[in-house]
Amino acid sequence: MIVYASRTGNVRYIASKLNTEPIEISEELMLDKPYLLITYTDGLGEIPAKVVRFLEQNANFCKGVVVSGNSNFGHTVFGGAGDKIAATYQIPLVRKLDLRGYQADYEAIQKFYETRVTG
Repeated sequence: MIVYASRTGNVRYIASKLNTEPIEISEELMLDKPYLLITYTDGLGEIPAKVVRFLEQNANFCKGVVVSGNSNFGHTVFGGAGDKIAATYQIPLVRKLDLRGYQADYEAIQKFYETRVTG
């Protein structure tokens, strides 16, 4: 399963490029099976608040995180949400994507998903 949080539509677009039916994060979403998280970066490298609340209840089944960001903000904050999620929850940072990313990114994410999440 792939779950995602999207503010501008970039992450929704990324999730739509994968061979699965992604689920958008909501306040009441509770999971009991492995999933891959795709999120955006808020502010200057922060985890979006709704993702923090989601992970507080669902981190145990998260097998990896993909993050979208804007490299124009600089290397130290680009995709910072992914770095923080990976460190806090001890899960792999699968990929950092600049905005919507590229086909090679989608292929790498799909491969990770098929081997490490649904495997």
